[in-house]
Amino acid sequence: MLEKKTIETARERAFGMLKRAGIAITEKELLNMEITDFGLNDLKSQGLEIIVYENNDRYCAKELILFPFQTCPEHRHPDRGDVKGKMETFRCRRGKVFLYVPGNPTTPIQAVIPAGSEDYYTVFQEIELNPGDQYTIPGDTLHWFQGGPEGAIVSEFSSPSDDASDIFTDPNIKRITED
Repeated sequence: MLEKKTIETARERAFGMLKRAGIAITEKELLNMEITDFGLNDLKSQGLEIIVYENNDRYCAKELILFPFQTCPEHRHPDRGDVKGKMETFRCRRGKVFLYVPGNPTTPIQAVIPAGSEDYYTVFQEIELNPGDQYTIPGDTLHWFQGGPEGAIVSEFSSPSDDASDIFTDPNIKRITED
């Protein structure tokens, strides 16, 4: 579990990135920003800062903030009964993000796979997103992404989000951590 000081430092750093990008958020959004290390205790390498603007039964809108070379680990959003897996569009707002999906592997990749987690990264078709670029990921598709040298801010537009049902390649990951 992340220490309170680590969470507050990450929140302030993410807020600074948003301010520099000209992306305004409310105080409530700042206070509700999720800081996750996926239960791996390595926020610098594998983590994500998330603002959820809206998540209802029709759609979801989020801001994803990645620090330099910070990685959101490989995962997929599976079908849940009659509900199709989450389809999401990532639009890069600031910085650069390296997104990896199934397909023809890119060699070499630009991302740096987190040390000790190499076995849990299996898809390597690279999509580089720069400000204004976007890419749509179909539901139930393995993917992972990493901020570039300056980090990245990515707007996510998707079908409804249910983080508890995400399936990560790394069995050590706990997407929903207990306080």
